[in-house]
Amino acid sequence: MATYLVTGGAGFIGSHLVKLLVRLGHDVVVLDNLSQGHRAAVPDQVTLIEADLANRPALDAVFQSRRFDAVFHFAALSLVGESMRIPLHYCRTNLANAMNLAEAAIAGGCLRFVLSSTAALFNPTADGRPIAEDAVPDPQNAYGDSKLMIERGLAWAEQAHGLKFAALRYFNAAGCDHEGVLGEDHTPESHLIPLTIDATLGRRPPLQVFGSDYPTRDGTAIRDYIHVEDLAAAHLAVLEPLERGSCRYNLGTGSGTTVREIIDAVARVSGQTVPTQAAPRRAGDPTVLVASSQRFMADTGWAPKWRRLDDLVATAWAWRRAHPGGYERK
Repeated sequence: MATYLVTGGAGFIGSHLVKLLVRLGHDVVVLDNLSQGHRAAVPDQVTLIEADLANRPALDAVFQSRRFDAVFHFAALSLVGESMRIPLHYCRTNLANAMNLAEAAIAGGCLRFVLSSTAALFNPTADGRPIAEDAVPDPQNAYGDSKLMIERGLAWAEQAHGLKFAALRYFNAAGCDHEGVLGEDHTPESHLIPLTIDATLGRRPPLQVFGSDYPTRDGTAIRDYIHVEDLAAAHLAVLEPLERGSCRYNLGTGSGTTVREIIDAVARVSGQTVPTQAAPRRAGDPTVLVASSQRFMADTGWAPKWRRLDDLVATAWAWRRAHPGGYERK
């Protein structure tokens, strides 16, 4: 049994990793300020420390309370559009908090650090091919740049203090816990699948489809949707190559899905019509954003299990329908 600290473990992806770690018998501590996370997403047997990563004394106290085998760092500001309105806030908050955490981990003798990074590090290829893991980062927004800054900071921590880190650059997290315990509950919600589901359920206005003239098979943009449970499994799988040294990987399925295909999948799963509204393209939206995860698969044996789009959407539909008020009210 190992002991792990999960920052942002009350949030969407972090909570799914926590559930997996608990199921495997590990000791887990969640640190979350609950600004975006939910207390109800943390299992009763897991210690939840409500604290902010900007509070260095609180972090030091956490690492003094027990010895951790690794840190999984999810907690961050993560809205691309918002990051372009308040870029300095994103850069300052995400970088400073991650460096506080890394310093406290090093001081506490924890030298394994897994970073929830992002595909926003990349400027998508013009020809739409999957982005390779050796692609040169070229962030087009402040959120992506803040994650790249963190990766660079961790590289210096490795050089100076021997901290080994894994940066997992994943694409579009989607779906929900297949057992219906955990789900996606953001305020505001910005992800396509829950927005589509809520429009179908009449909980929001018709879904806006931003652009129908992209050079794709149906005119809408293409993204790589990876199930959140596959992401959780990847965070655990990366611990093995991390033993050999710091590493950076893309996480995706390697295939893309259009906006229209998501809408059609929600319609099939729900048996209902999805109300939509045509809207102009959003500035900066790439035509195609798909990941190549071949190196990660080769190094770890991991592979996404949720390959069928309808199966992925069904997990999100089930949780969203059962939790009209999110975690606060069933």
